[in-house]
Amino acid sequence: MGKNTLRTPQDCEDLLEGALWMGTGGGGSFDEGMTKLKKVMGEGLSLEWVPADQIQDDTWTVTIGLHGSIAPMSQEILREISDLGLVETQEWYLTKAVKELGESLEQDFNCIVPAELGPDSVAIPLAVGAYLGIPVVDGDYVGRAVPEEAQATYCLHNKQSNLFAGVDRWGNSIFVKNAVNTHSLERMAKMLAVASYGDIAVATTPLIAKEMKRILVPGTLSQCLEIGQILRASRKKGRDPIDAVVNVINGWRLFNGTVEGLETEDRDGYYFGTVHIKGSGVYQDQTLKVWFKNENLITWLNGNSWVCSPDLISLVDRKNGRGIYNAELKQGDEVAVIGMKGIEDFRTDYGLTLAGPEHFGFEIDYRPIEVLIAEAGDSPKSK
Repeated sequence: MGKNTLRTPQDCEDLLEGALWMGTGGGGSFDEGMTKLKKVMGEGLSLEWVPADQIQDDTWTVTIGLHGSIAPMSQEILREISDLGLVETQEWYLTKAVKELGESLEQDFNCIVPAELGPDSVAIPLAVGAYLGIPVVDGDYVGRAVPEEAQATYCLHNKQSNLFAGVDRWGNSIFVKNAVNTHSLERMAKMLAVASYGDIAVATTPLIAKEMKRILVPGTLSQCLEIGQILRASRKKGRDPIDAVVNVINGWRLFNGTVEGLETEDRDGYYFGTVHIKGSGVYQDQTLKVWFKNENLITWLNGNSWVCSPDLISLVDRKNGRGIYNAELKQGDEVAVIGMKGIEDFRTDYGLTLAGPEHFGFEIDYRPIEVLIAEAGDSPKSK
């Protein structure tokens, strides 16, 4: 497959609808992503991506994204921003972060690699690539959205990000020359996001394309676009959009129900929460609990631990199949819970230390989603 270009607002909507599914509750909101893509399109710039093999091996690549909590901004924080007289800079802080890293390293970057999936997480690299006039790769380093740098493939392959340039929307900038490990980088970026009242643009992971290609999860932007197109076509034909997508992505419909309770906390630059879902239909009299740290990571079915990270857990609207961003989830929502296989390398002993339940503080033995489904005796795909 060659270059893919978003030519209409509908193309953008399809892409970000798919990214909602792959964002597993995080990765930024649909509205934020659409605002960015429409702005770029309105300025006559091209939104496109290319396969990794079209990037020369000696090209320097970089990732760009936002660090911070996905929690809605409180009125108290908004008042504090106003009282301090903070005003957003004229130059977009996401493009400025890439420039700052290049200047600090005395290196020209000629390719953008998406750090993860999710509506805003996909829109950001496409918009930055358009403004800087450099290509964006069809792929990312996670295959979903995740709360921490540790869950990226470069950590699996000892290509850890140990430096970054950070710029906030008010124009504050910083260059971290060396973080002793990924956890330190993650913590510094998140604390800077807290200090910046929400988020901070982080440019990091400078790699030559030859190294990037070895660890990239390929084709994920095209996958997001396909999911969105399938959702739209299924709705138009009066078919179940959830089943249509689940069959294409080889996933599972894990549960149907209504959000009965929602406990959330905005802390340390993350949005933590527990979602209580009361089953309906074939899941009547059952319960599902979902724990998230920005993204959905752990589930309990009827009180027993069930599908967990590194496998994917997404909540979608039960009627139209639209993915749900955790910051917009609310009590009373009727949802379907979708499961997908995670990256195989994160299922290894080492991978689980980075992305498994114990990494997030739970004494749960990870079991692959397909094993759990097989033991259930029948496939939830058909329900």
